[in-house]
Amino acid sequence: MDDHQFCQLLDRFGFSWSGYRKVRKGVKIRIKRHMTELGCQNISAYLMELDESDDIRKKCELLLTVSISRFFRDREFWQSLEKKILPDLINKNLEKINVWSAGCACGDEVYSFKIVWDDLKNSVGHLPKLELIATDMNPDYLDIARAGIYSSSSLKEVTKESQTRYFKKKKGKKLFEINASLKKDVIWKIHHLLSDPPGSKFDIIFLRNNVLTYYEDLLKKKAFKKILDSLAPFGFLIIGSHESLPFETKELTEIEPHSFVFRKIAE
Repeated sequence: MDDHQFCQLLDRFGFSWSGYRKVRKGVKIRIKRHMTELGCQNISAYLMELDESDDIRKKCELLLTVSISRFFRDREFWQSLEKKILPDLINKNLEKINVWSAGCACGDEVYSFKIVWDDLKNSVGHLPKLELIATDMNPDYLDIARAGIYSSSSLKEVTKESQTRYFKKKKGKKLFEINASLKKDVIWKIHHLLSDPPGSKFDIIFLRNNVLTYYEDLLKKKAFKKILDSLAPFGFLIIGSHESLPFETKELTEIEPHSFVFRKIAE
């Protein structure tokens, strides 16, 4: 499958070539394996199969999903979350803080947040109730997230102290399991980012390295508008460090230049 043929496939789903350019090798391998299973000799035959079967189309879309993450990816952001964003929300005396990890993949981001939250509990004392919804369209990723078992490479940004406190090493393997206490109170849901959000009035939305990277402009804008509507007044929206907003809006203001963290202005 050459790049032109791969772009034909991406166009079927409204995916962006620029988003997939650097990760296409692994994705192509999965797609070619699927084509072989179906007996498709070329991309035209494969596209025909997608058009004729919803199940095959759904399987293909899952094979196109990308899960590249690690704990505390973009470390400076996590420091800002701990020192500025969460203290700001806590100081508002909210009874509950609602968080949505959109496109959570295998859960690295979710558990990174839970570690920061637990650290705050130890230093601040009383915290509001936390409701954390983590969603992804790929059920296999959610199964990995629920299990909470990760390779040592995923923990490169985790301090030795946090590794000791929050992870248990699996015997005879270079695998680490997140503590059971951090698995509690996370609501895992299958969710497609082009559909309606799984709730509203979120105080924090993680929208990092998914819809703003992999979708073409029209779908990206439609999805983003729905997501923005689900953000509470004064709520925080976090995007990836290499991403940008799909359109200009007066509803959001960046909390610091090049921080990739935006705050919603009160309605």
